[in-house]
Amino acid sequence: MGNLMGLQAARARQSGSRPGVHWFVLAMASLVLTLSAAPAAAQSPASGSAATPNGPQTYRSKNFVLHTDLPVEDARKLLGELETMLSLISRYWNAPNRQPIEMYVAQGNVQNWPREVLAQMDPSGIASIVNRAGVTIGRTASLGNQRAMKSTVYCIAKGGVPKHEAVHAYCQQTFGTSGPLWYSEGMAEMGQYWQVDDTSVNCEDYVVQYLRRTQPKSLNDIINPAAENTGDSWENYAWRWALCHLLAYNPNYQARFRPLGLGLLQEQKITFEQVYGPMANEIIFEYLFFLNHMEKGYRADLCHWDWSAKFTKVISPKTQSCRVKAAQGWQPSRMLVDAGQKYDFSASGKWKLAKDADFVSADGERTGAGRLVGVVFTSDYKLSQPFELGTYGTFEAPDSGQLWLRCRDDWGQLADNEGTLDVVLKHYSVGNSLPAPSAVATSEYTSPGETKPSPPGTDSEVPGTSSSGTTPSTENSTANEAKAGSKLRLAKLLLLRDVAKAREYLLEAIELAPNSKVAQEARSLLEGL
Repeated sequence: MGNLMGLQAARARQSGSRPGVHWFVLAMASLVLTLSAAPAAAQSPASGSAATPNGPQTYRSKNFVLHTDLPVEDARKLLGELETMLSLISRYWNAPNRQPIEMYVAQGNVQNWPREVLAQMDPSGIASIVNRAGVTIGRTASLGNQRAMKSTVYCIAKGGVPKHEAVHAYCQQTFGTSGPLWYSEGMAEMGQYWQVDDTSVNCEDYVVQYLRRTQPKSLNDIINPAAENTGDSWENYAWRWALCHLLAYNPNYQARFRPLGLGLLQEQKITFEQVYGPMANEIIFEYLFFLNHMEKGYRADLCHWDWSAKFTKVISPKTQSCRVKAAQGWQPSRMLVDAGQKYDFSASGKWKLAKDADFVSADGERTGAGRLVGVVFTSDYKLSQPFELGTYGTFEAPDSGQLWLRCRDDWGQLADNEGTLDVVLKHYSVGNSLPAPSAVATSEYTSPGETKPSPPGTDSEVPGTSSSGTTPSTENSTANEAKAGSKLRLAKLLLLRDVAKAREYLLEAIELAPNSKVAQEARSLLEGL
């Protein structure tokens, strides 16, 4: 497990400081997709409230007593969001909330609230609001042999802070503990980003940018910090959120995550290393992959790696067939390749990059989006540079290892893709080429199992010619422009992290298609470096 806990793998981000006693639970992907909860209607301000017209009003629902200076409609909206979140997480844990959660949520200056209201509040809670943060304070009361935790939230009204703190309060009252710091705050951060029926990354843009451009923090530094404290920094909150989000939504790890959380909350002798130690290499790889490719809309369930897939070497004339979905990340071809060796491929079928887009072949759009691409996963858990494939042709393996395939698209835009390709692969051998897939106009779609014959006189049936019937020079020009576009996109991703590498990709883009719009943009970016 030393490998798992010692690898430098994480990056950072900012999140508002939230001191106090906290912890949080998460309804995972399967729950999000199956459960729905209508927000409870907020009641009118309670009669007899101690608030003055210039102070907070009190709103009550089934599980919350909310004291806030928010406008009435905003207060009711917040109360509904809190009830929805609480309904989902309590169903997930099969543990109903034991008593209403009291919350003091301030939009304006809390120090201007009436004295009689401030007298009811904990001084440390007031201080937290003054510092533009949030805190959940739990008190234990005993009645005979019975002990009960009563938690009160004090926080600003900004963003997801009230939901973050409300989850801490629920857990304190329900389980009596908050769990270790990484789990407590990581899961609470997920709570503030909670959206029903949406498991995608939806945190703030600055969080994504921070995590993508910062040197990854090791799992050990997140789980076993030397000197971190609750409410320490938004950067540390970001790392905890990233790890919890991956474990909660990635199908490879989510089944173990809930029992681990329960064990931690019940203070069992269980550790992260015990649960995930056998998957050390895989979880480190996917953690780093998540950080490198994360963007708004990224879904860990669609981008997970299928570690159960079996790969074999294919000796000509035998072939290897696989199916590649447009709405997923890298998918196993189940074929092993050797560096420097050539392999034939033939991809039939159609897919599209949005519900209202046209279906295209494995050659994709003119921009290169939607094209079938490959990558080699090596035995030391590293990836080659992605390389172009398309509908039909031959490629040379850049490394030795497993061949993985996908539809080229932005990582945060996979969910609305549609369609599947059937791909056939074989080791290259002279005079024994794969048959070219039937030509179908890119604006048309052939249903699974249906083929459409090529027009008489086309070259589509001749191995080695373009399925679109273009001349070799036109085909090469289009392919080079697509490759240049790929290089340009990679360069943009690296501009904030590795300027030297970004410059290299920009120069390659210009060399591939010197007269294209891609080259013009690349030159413009080079001038600014």
